[in-house]
Amino acid sequence: MSTVQIIKQVKEPVIGRALKTKEGFRLVRGAGRFVEDVRLPNMAFAAILRSPYAHARINSVDCSRAISAKGVIGVLTSEDVTKMADPLPQMTIPPASNIRDYPIAVRKVCYVGEPVAVVIAESKSAAEDALELISVEYEILEPVLNAENALTSKNVIHEEIGSNIMGHVVYDYGNIGRAISSADRVLDVKIHFHRFSSTPLEPNAAVASYDKKDGSLTVWCNNQEPAFMMPQFNSALKLPYDKMRFITMDIGGGYGCKIINYSYVILVSLASMKTGRPVSWVETRTEHMLAASHGAERIFDVKVPVKKDGTVLGLKIKSIDDDGAYARHEPAGLTVWAQVVPGAYKIKNVSADMYAVFTNKCPAGPNRGFARAPHLFMIERVIDIVAKELNLDPAEVRMKNYITRTDQPYVTPNGCVYDDGDYPKSLQIVLDTLDYASLRKTQRESFEKEGKILGIGIATTLDSGAPNFGQVKMLNPRLPLIGNTEACELQLTPDGRFVVKLGTVPQGQSHETVSSQIVADTFDVSTEDVHVATGFDSGSHPYTMHSGTYGSRYAAMGGGAVLGASRKLKEKVLLIGAHLLQEKLSDVELSEGKVQFKNDPKKNISLKRLARTAYGMPALMPPGMEQGLWTIFVYYNGLEAPDERKIGNLTLTYSYQTHGVVGELDPETCKFKVLKYVIVDDAGRLINPLVVEGQVHGAALHGYAAAMFEEYSYTSEGQPEGSTFIDYLAPYAVDVPNFEVKHFEIPSPFSALGAKGMGEGGGTAHVAVANAINDALRLCGAAPLEKSIAPPEAVYKQLKAKR
Repeated sequence: MSTVQIIKQVKEPVIGRALKTKEGFRLVRGAGRFVEDVRLPNMAFAAILRSPYAHARINSVDCSRAISAKGVIGVLTSEDVTKMADPLPQMTIPPASNIRDYPIAVRKVCYVGEPVAVVIAESKSAAEDALELISVEYEILEPVLNAENALTSKNVIHEEIGSNIMGHVVYDYGNIGRAISSADRVLDVKIHFHRFSSTPLEPNAAVASYDKKDGSLTVWCNNQEPAFMMPQFNSALKLPYDKMRFITMDIGGGYGCKIINYSYVILVSLASMKTGRPVSWVETRTEHMLAASHGAERIFDVKVPVKKDGTVLGLKIKSIDDDGAYARHEPAGLTVWAQVVPGAYKIKNVSADMYAVFTNKCPAGPNRGFARAPHLFMIERVIDIVAKELNLDPAEVRMKNYITRTDQPYVTPNGCVYDDGDYPKSLQIVLDTLDYASLRKTQRESFEKEGKILGIGIATTLDSGAPNFGQVKMLNPRLPLIGNTEACELQLTPDGRFVVKLGTVPQGQSHETVSSQIVADTFDVSTEDVHVATGFDSGSHPYTMHSGTYGSRYAAMGGGAVLGASRKLKEKVLLIGAHLLQEKLSDVELSEGKVQFKNDPKKNISLKRLARTAYGMPALMPPGMEQGLWTIFVYYNGLEAPDERKIGNLTLTYSYQTHGVVGELDPETCKFKVLKYVIVDDAGRLINPLVVEGQVHGAALHGYAAAMFEEYSYTSEGQPEGSTFIDYLAPYAVDVPNFEVKHFEIPSPFSALGAKGMGEGGGTAHVAVANAINDALRLCGAAPLEKSIAPPEAVYKQLKAKR
């Protein structure tokens, strides 16, 4: 008699499947809900009068005609704001932190577009019409527009602090003096990382409803991290936490620039408080481009000691960040850059003397790759410049200096720990895909024979994720933040379905889909049985002071919180199931929505029946177990504050991308046309490859646009030159090259799911394209571009200088 062995089929995990997104199905049907869709009884509408000048004293504001205009309910002025609210906390150190910054101009304006008054009316058109009836008398002052001049200028924007310095930090890792003295050559490099920003489909918006009966405020907004910003709301509005409720829904993109829209949220809230009516405000595109949030620009002066073989011994950096008129976010780059001090390279000696200054420009805030992108841009340009100066190949110089897989986990000079990755392999895949050796030969021959100008650019940048808020202590030791945490509430409802509530605030990262996959995998159910609440609600969702979506943190932090809550609830479900089945805990398992006896799967109980028992039959529950099936889990990344030497681990995970770009430069039009674009990406364990693919494409597009099109420039009077898409050249679909993306997965040993951060790799595209254009200029014998943007007019100047 033969024995038949039954092999239990192993199911494919839900994590790792390229599932179509739940959000996408809702949004393409027009079923998304945005701030502008909120309509409340008796709701009024706001419009903002903005400064036409970059720097001016306000001698008078006459609102009398506006107040008496048809449909106008009231006008909010600086006198109202200073009586009703406290100044916005400045996220820097004294004396700059002593600036009295309100969400409206008080006595003077400091940038074009700064709010001067707010009209509240029965309709949006009535409010906008009434703006023209407000008379403001300005005394125009000389603007401060150049970051280098701002350092020493006697023309001070904020007189109360006596200078234009927002912050100053000095870092010293390794021994840069010894590196310089032992070098074969020391190169001097100057780079200007230009001012640009993201342009999300949905501009900033807020609806505020103040209830005078109990002194409570409810706000619908599209801020990316309202939980993190609640101390700002709490302080400025003089309201305790229990009287503030902040709700986000679907958000039409963020990329960092919706982090500092809290100043507008406060302004709209004050309008509701003054009028006693719910108030809605939606930013126009011009308002967004003038006065929402720009990415900071940075000027680098770098000394680079090198050996003849291309070994980079160190970086001696002096940098100045132009952060605009107010410190409404941590001074861009003074601390966050330290997450990626050596980039992807074994650069042991780094000294950085870093300034942030005030100028009469739009306040700067986070932008995709915040603070890391300028630093990594500089490093990748330096590697190319080293190769050019030493007559070496840029790929060869990278391979010589890369941190290798055997070095990982790699401790950087300032104590950060790169989790795991293979940078040389990522570059090799790019080189093989491009057929690099043959391409270089073709580049030389086609130039010599046909005058054809090809440019080849490569770059590797890191995407640090789940940041350690202790890093801000390197600038201000008194700030009360360390590490990073995120929260999740998970409930198994009486009908056997799951409800997830997140502390994160998605703006296109598909948190609903990815969270469903994590829960479904844990409980062996369909993702359709998991409902993830859209957006965030401080009145019902769990959160911490770190909660939000920024810094490539969802996969590690949000995913870690969902996984932790799932495992915690699963433990309770199995305990109840074992008790009801009268079996040992070790003898039961979850399978296909049931708790079953391992030795006899027919002996089981469905999650629906188990849940009804847990909610409605306390006598049948295990002794001492509380009723219900919900849990809250807070995930902590385990990171601590850096020490007094500014040494410490500043982030949890490090994804990375290597990009290869081939393009042709037209010497007549000076346009650069991309012919081939290859991306190799390692985001650790891919929870949903389809979502990751979209993130990679989106980030590459942003970086490509920054290199080729987008720049916020100002006239000598401080007037922005790009306040519409006619002037600020965001690319059309036809302007974008095809991206060939290849993934490989090296799971992070530090995150709960092995996933690394994702989505901020736009910096790789930015510098890869810049390297390609500068490679084309090198072929022509022209000098490289100093600025990080390469439009045709800039290329023309370089070619003309050569000719």
